[in-house]
This record gives sequence, C-alpha cells and structure tokens, in this order.
Amino acid sequence: MDADPKHKKILVVDDDLNMRIFLSTVLKTSGYTAFAARNGEEGIRKAEEKAPDLIILDVMMPDEGGVLMYRNLKSHPKMKCIPVVMLSGVESATFSHTLKLLNLGQQSDLPEPDAYLEKPPKPEELLKTIKEILTAQ
Repeated sequence: MDADPKHKKILVVDDDLNMRIFLSTVLKTSGYTAFAARNGEEGIRKAEEKAPDLIILDVMMPDEGGVLMYRNLKSHPKMKCIPVVMLSGVESATFSHTLKLLNLGQQSDLPEPDAYLEKPPKPEELLKTIKEILTAQ
C-alpha cells in the first residue's frame, strides 16, 4: 500500500488539547491529513465517518478511555483493521498487562496495538513509526 502522506488520513484521539494540537501539527506539516477527537466516544464516531488509515490513541482519558475505544475498534467489523498507535504516559508493560486482563473471559483476545509510544513522543520517532506501519500494510 502507498505510504505517501498526501493520501493518508490520521485520527488523533487525546483528551489533552495541547497534545491534539501538537500531534496534528506534526502530522499536517509532514503532509498527512489529520483530524482529532477529544475522547473515545467522539473518536469512534469520527473513525466511522472519516475511515482513517491510522489512529493515534491516548490510553488514559476520562469517560470512554483509550483502552475501551481500542476494544471497540478491534471488535468492529469495518474498523478492526485500522492500525493503532497507542500513546501514553503509561509504560507499555502496564498497558500489555491491562490488555491481558481485558482478554480474560472474552471470546477472542484483543491484539496488541501496532505500536506503543510514551508521551511526549519525539516527532521523528512518531513519523518513523507511522511510516513503517503504513508502508507495511
């Protein structure tokens, strides 16, 4: 699949306005089409409307947080193939443990996200990760 940024839409889901602005700016100045949501509920709605090529998702958000949105994405027939980069101040080992707990008693396990970056991400690392994921599709 073509990884040319001009043809890629990325949804940023984060409750922190400054982080949404930072991530959207990094993406837009690199040629991607970026749009944002401030929580999991809005994120699911925008993902359904816009069909992004990739989602950057904050783990820790109030109400419908990133973990629940991730579960909803990966359970949705049309959205389960969208790659997800989890972004958080929580260490990846803690997130993996949470994912294992969520999988207890479920009919099918949630897959690991395509990437996990700790906040605040370095723009170069974020863009490299995104390019690698989109190129691999």
